[in-house]
Amino acid sequence: MKGERGDTASALPVDWANGTFVGRILTEAGPSPILVVKGQAFDMAQVAPTVAALIDGGDFSGAGGAPIADFSLQSVDLLSPVDLQCVKACGVTFAVSALERVIEERGRGDPGAASAIRERLEARVGGSIRGVVPGTPEAAALKQALIDDGLWSQYLEVAIGPDAEVFTKAPVLATVGADADIGIRSDSTWNNPEPEIALLVDNRGKTVGAMLGNDVNLRDFEGRSALLLGKAKDNNASCSLGPLVRLFDDSFTIDDVRTAQVALRIAGEDGYVLEGASNMAEISRDPLDLVRQTLSEHQYPDGFALFLGTLFAPVQDRDDPGRGFTHKINDIVSIESAKLGRLVNRVVTSRDAAPWQTGIGALMTNLAQRGLLETKK
Repeated sequence: MKGERGDTASALPVDWANGTFVGRILTEAGPSPILVVKGQAFDMAQVAPTVAALIDGGDFSGAGGAPIADFSLQSVDLLSPVDLQCVKACGVTFAVSALERVIEERGRGDPGAASAIRERLEARVGGSIRGVVPGTPEAAALKQALIDDGLWSQYLEVAIGPDAEVFTKAPVLATVGADADIGIRSDSTWNNPEPEIALLVDNRGKTVGAMLGNDVNLRDFEGRSALLLGKAKDNNASCSLGPLVRLFDDSFTIDDVRTAQVALRIAGEDGYVLEGASNMAEISRDPLDLVRQTLSEHQYPDGFALFLGTLFAPVQDRDDPGRGFTHKINDIVSIESAKLGRLVNRVVTSRDAAPWQTGIGALMTNLAQRGLLETKK
């Protein structure tokens, strides 16, 4: 789908020439980390062979890098902007998504049952859950009321309880980037994109930047059982990130993440168009608290990317009344935010997506053959 993402001006933020970005490109020799500093791009492979090493080095000036002349997103083969980082994700961080997870659970993954369950649940807790702060006495009181009404759920526990849901979304090096196909399982009949912001955290636990992401979700699998979360979330090409990581500096801070609007557009070959948005100001847990919980009793020597969750939960009917939304093959999914740009992917099955073949061993072999693992004096 080369070319779907548009030109650099439309894929990157309007102020991209004032910011600092990190990413990865595929060169003839192999993958290379890049820095884009105030509009100038540098291939940083000779300085740091991986994005993880570049981030941990802490120098984002572009010093020592090879300038990339006439940089544009059409002149390079863009990869996912992370490599050795673990890819983690937080779920049920917005009230709307919490209710949708409960609906999936109570409907046992049947989209036809969703409408009636949604109506009952919204009538009972819709307003209450939106205003409650997780882990507070008010949250505990709401929990007890829901238990008394027979409406309690494990999803509401992570929505309003003290502990956030944090899970591993994808193996190291398994994410795809802008312009790549994204995959849904071939045996899923109820699924959706999850447009999100993902933070990038270095090996010292410092949050250094943010990017867009699509945490592709299978509502039928997870709805049948929360123990199927792995099958619902981790499949070939089921996680996209990009187009680049915007690093925090004077032009972009964590407060920009806290107030960001994340827009979604799905366009199908059948003429179907769905648009929606997430307002990060409505997140129930602060992004840095989610980072803290991820780090509470775990180390990440190569850093990690962390999906923050989504407000967007598509309930509009696409085909049969009452069955809600689900993807069709060749849907084009566009995720956009003013400070982070636009991430575009096409939907295929995970079986038909390009197979994941470059793991850690293959990457290390490539870097060694290029002489990039030699100790720098």
